[in-house]
Amino acid sequence: MTVPNLITAIRIILTPIFIIYLINDQFLSALIVFILCAISDGLDGMLARLLKQKSKLGAYLDPLADKSLLIAAFITLSVRGLLPPWLTVMVIARDVLILLGIIVLFLNKLELNIKPSIISKITTCLQFITVVSVLARNLLPFGPDAYLYIFYITALFTISSGLHYMHYGFRLMGEGSQDRKSQETK
Repeated sequence: MTVPNLITAIRIILTPIFIIYLINDQFLSALIVFILCAISDGLDGMLARLLKQKSKLGAYLDPLADKSLLIAAFITLSVRGLLPPWLTVMVIARDVLILLGIIVLFLNKLELNIKPSIISKITTCLQFITVVSVLARNLLPFGPDAYLYIFYITALFTISSGLHYMHYGFRLMGEGSQDRKSQETK
């Protein structure tokens, strides 16, 4: 196993620990684990590039680790009344739509190069910032308006990223059908 994949695996293992801290109202411990996970998210990618250890497994594991942590965080914080449910629904709906799109592309035997877009990276970063700001609310109390701005900006980028991936998927499907038509006429 490569070092970046090991770091990603540790992040996956830390997700239930993070949730247990949240459930038990241990917000500082949850915050520390979450920040460690966020740092490891950047670290594993950087090490994969520097050590030339990019792998197909890592291309699947890294987003899986991010999504597991973020979806668990959003659901738990929403159920606890610390995040608005509408934002949680947006975050989950975007990820479900992306997953469904990947399944459709796979079933249509279209080659898919898993590479996050810039807007997707910004969205993930904003989702991490949203969770950190909620978890750190007792350490760095912002006014209620600041949280609303964070929630709305995160929602805007989440929607934009989802639309971007939908456009990309539709374009792939269109190009894929054109490729098939040209192959059928040969």
